[in-house]
Amino acid sequence: MDIFWTSKALSDLDRLHDFLALIDHHAAASAVRALVSAPDLLPANPRIGELLDEFLPKEVRRILVRQYEIRYEIKDTAIYILRVWHTREHR
Repeated sequence: MDIFWTSKALSDLDRLHDFLALIDHHAAASAVRALVSAPDLLPANPRIGELLDEFLPKEVRRILVRQYEIRYEIKDTAIYILRVWHTREHR
């Protein structure tokens, strides 16, 4: 399976990096690296994340990385990273 990042997910990464960089540039870079690399496990185990019933019939799932939530959708032979949030954010 291939992984594709949506424009919203990429914008989320930029926003999170910019917010964290105000406090600590190294922590911001480390967090973004962890978030970008986390989905690498999905092609081998695409259903490892929790299924989010509110999106049915779409197969939208989430994984937690540190204090962040990554939402993704499985479509045919592709995985789309939809959004990335800090778990304390109101969304």
